[in-house]
Formats: sequence, C-alpha cells, structure tokens
Amino acid sequence: MYRREAQLLLEEGASPRQVDSALEEWGMAMGPFAVQDLVGIDIAMSSRHVFAPLEQPGCRKPRVIEMLYTQGRLGKKTDAGWYRYDAGSKQVDPAVDDLIEQVAHEADTNRRSISSEEIIERTIYALINEGARILEEGHASSAADIDLVYAHGYGFPSSRGGPMKYADTVGLGVVYRRVLEFRAVHGANWEPSSLLARLAEAGGSFSDFDHARGKAG
Repeated sequence: MYRREAQLLLEEGASPRQVDSALEEWGMAMGPFAVQDLVGIDIAMSSRHVFAPLEQPGCRKPRVIEMLYTQGRLGKKTDAGWYRYDAGSKQVDPAVDDLIEQVAHEADTNRRSISSEEIIERTIYALINEGARILEEGHASSAADIDLVYAHGYGFPSSRGGPMKYADTVGLGVVYRRVLEFRAVHGANWEPSSLLARLAEAGGSFSDFDHARGKAG
C-alpha cells in the first residue's frame, strides 16, 4: 500500500529524501522513510507478516528494507537506516543510494526521473484503493471513520480531510482511471476495489456511500 509504493518508487528512480519531501510538502506530518527510521526498521520488518496476506501473488515486493535490516541499519536507534544520523542530525546516506541501485540492477529495473506528482499519486491512491477495499469487506463502517483514523493516528493532513475525503475532492473517476493505469504498468497489487470501480463509474463518491448507509459523510 502506501509504504510499499514509497519503497518501490525508490527502485524506479526516486530517493528517500525526494519521497519524504514530496509527501511532507503535500501535507503529511512526516514522510514514510523518516517515520520508519524513527519507529525502527526492525519494527517495520516485524509487522510485514501482518500485511503479507494483502499482497497479490507474484507481485513485486520491496527489497531494500530487507537489506537495511540485514545490515543492522535499524534507523535512529543505530544512527543509520534510510538516512544517516550524525549527532542526531539526519543526513542523506550515499550507502543507501548504492543499495537502491543494486536492487534495481538485480531486478532489471530501468531507473528514471520521478515527479512529485507521481509520488503523491502512487502512495495516496494506493491508500485510497485499500480504504475502499476495507469498506467493501466490512472492516470499517464508513469512509468518514477511515478518514478519522488516518487524520488522527497517521499524520494525514487535516486540511485534506483524510484519504477518502481527498478522493472525493479529486473525483473518484480521476482516481479510478489512474489506478487502472498503475495496474497496467505495475501489476495486480493495483487491482481496483470493486467499490471504487462502482462508485467511479456511477459518478458517485465515498460521501454518497456513507449517506446511503446512514453514516455521517
């Protein structure tokens, strides 16, 4: 989802600083790599089994984080993770760039210039699509509840209203078409949720979905 796409963007040509900066400028409290360094890459690795069932068989999985973990680069606690920490000051680490390039070479991935716009779309639209899947599977009662969790628990910018509200602002048709484009390029992890497809094709919104179920939009 969000972190998976952030990490795959590295293999395709972005840098940790570029991804973090794009998302922070967009409004996120912290970028995903800064967060992982703060929490601990060992914690991120220990939770991977929880999210493994959400991954589609045969799809690309991020590898750089595994190499950081193997090398004992666990984030701020070891003064090295996605960044290097000298006397507490976060610095870009060329050693991480080398690992990224190594993984890209081994995967035969042609690295390219990646825009801030693509970084936002790849990470936030993945979050929106997964939110729609959570709704259709009944794991959340409303889109508003999902927004509440992300705004108060994950540093999602309150000015954007949460991922589902943001999707409504952009337009579900726009989001859905972009998800289809990403699926064509990046595979089954981008399979659109049936709820997103249905609402987009009907010209609807997640707010409409909430109101139809008697929930606050």
